[in-house]
Amino acid sequence: MPAIPNRAASETGDPLLLTPGPLTTSKSVKEVMVHDWGSRDATFLKINREVLARLPEIVNATDSFVTVPIQGSGTFAVEAMLTSFVPKKGRVLVLINGAYGHRANRILGIAGRRTTVYETPEDTPPDLRRVEAILKRVKSITHIFAVHCETTSGVLNPVHEIGALAKKYGKGYLIDSMSAFGALPLDANKAHADAIAASSNKCIEGVPGLGFVLCRKSVLPGLKGNATTLVLDVHDQWANFEKTGQYRFTPPIHVIVSFHQALTEFFAEGGQKGRGGRYAANGKVLIDGMRAMGFKTLLPDTLQAPIIVTFHMPKNPKFDFQRFYDALKDRGYVIYPGKLTVADSFRIGCIGRLYEKDMRGALAAVREVVTEMGVALPVT
Repeated sequence: MPAIPNRAASETGDPLLLTPGPLTTSKSVKEVMVHDWGSRDATFLKINREVLARLPEIVNATDSFVTVPIQGSGTFAVEAMLTSFVPKKGRVLVLINGAYGHRANRILGIAGRRTTVYETPEDTPPDLRRVEAILKRVKSITHIFAVHCETTSGVLNPVHEIGALAKKYGKGYLIDSMSAFGALPLDANKAHADAIAASSNKCIEGVPGLGFVLCRKSVLPGLKGNATTLVLDVHDQWANFEKTGQYRFTPPIHVIVSFHQALTEFFAEGGQKGRGGRYAANGKVLIDGMRAMGFKTLLPDTLQAPIIVTFHMPKNPKFDFQRFYDALKDRGYVIYPGKLTVADSFRIGCIGRLYEKDMRGALAAVREVVTEMGVALPVT
């Protein structure tokens, strides 16, 4: 294949990841990983303490929440949260409008926890009236689970309003904020959350390998004995940190040190407002540019979070997604295939170490590739 002119690249020469995570990270976030630390070394322990202390700031909960880290990907943190906060005789109202709600329901089923499922299409948030009706009808529900931003479609769910219902009916409230944490507004206390799960490799722009659960301090002592596994026991992990200040088992040291650097850069950018503002600008450039070429978004603007955008696949027979994907990758842009049941689609993310100029570059590449395939613009 001939060389592609003007190929995009990150600061370290890698393709730009227009995905929901792992994401393009800064050179400085990568560079700190070239050093080694012992897991019980005083310097590392100080870095780790700073990471854990700063995370509740992001959701305005420094005094009322504590961070419990979980070694592994974001799903490890979600499973730890669900299986530690929900007692053996509990029942969870699982709100589903995509793959991550389904994943939570599967976790609960494997753990032997009872569930009541309320599912809406992937492009539709839960109807709060229906949620309230279920809470009135099913008295055995002890907890509600919701996904903040469901990256199957990019839809934003009303997590604060769901939390108000949890408070009204005296239910525990568990939030998967994986792809939204740090970018979209979330106030843990106003949402009446008991726990919020997220990870290092999303909107804080660290690398994969550390999940974490922000836990309401008043709830934590009552979790003892709930967990279904040793390594994902939030209470045991928390109790050990309270006692020793250290992990029970080997931590992902390089990931944590990198995450510390990412958090430093996050707060330097202005925290959630600054990071979220950049992503919103990226999303507007992307959506406006794709619509100008005829691509249709799955979601209306009122439901679209500036995290990842789902586009309908063009019906033109000359449009071949695999060729489209490969040609964009050759130009330095990695996008995501769709995973919807409601529509044939593909997704383009606007988070990570990306800026408006990068989104404009991606749009130019899309136009170039579509033209090469012989698909007339605007696409249909």
